[in-house]
Amino acid sequence: MASRHAVKEAPSYAEALRLWHGIDDINAWIGAHFEYDMARAVQLSETQRSRSGPIAIHAPEQFFLRPSGVCVDLARFVVETLRVVDPARKPTYLMIEFDPVMLSGNTLRRHWVVAHRHEGRYYVSGDSKRPGHVAGPYASVQEYIAEYARYRGRAIVAFSERETYERTMRTRAVGRERNEPPAE
Repeated sequence: MASRHAVKEAPSYAEALRLWHGIDDINAWIGAHFEYDMARAVQLSETQRSRSGPIAIHAPEQFFLRPSGVCVDLARFVVETLRVVDPARKPTYLMIEFDPVMLSGNTLRRHWVVAHRHEGRYYVSGDSKRPGHVAGPYASVQEYIAEYARYRGRAIVAFSERETYERTMRTRAVGRERNEPPAE
């Protein structure tokens, strides 16, 4: 459902955090202000990142001043804002991996939205393809994924709920040498 909630305007992100009380306030503001940045989508594509390395994701304060970006910028704004104004919803990043698509010779496959809970049900928002929209309620994230694949008309090959949008690097387990006696 698209937000029909009145937009609560604020002169700064700090003031918005004081003024907004929940997901409806956040989504109303997003629906009124967010603009998708296609050039940034290409910059953040797998092809470009492999050439130039990681690109910073907009911090919420920065995003508030210029509400333009891509899915992960919007998801970060929603997660971090909701964690302040309504932490009981337990917002998490929902990373969705589609079959890859090419855009101007660049591979795009990942999409980020925000999963949050209310009264034992799941809701999803912060979707750059549907700014200001709250999907749900769902009994599970899997139920949302099945519906979203139909909505987007693209196969989803993987998804995961995450506490952060940042890639976690695997670390090699530190073990003892083969001939070293076990510690006592």
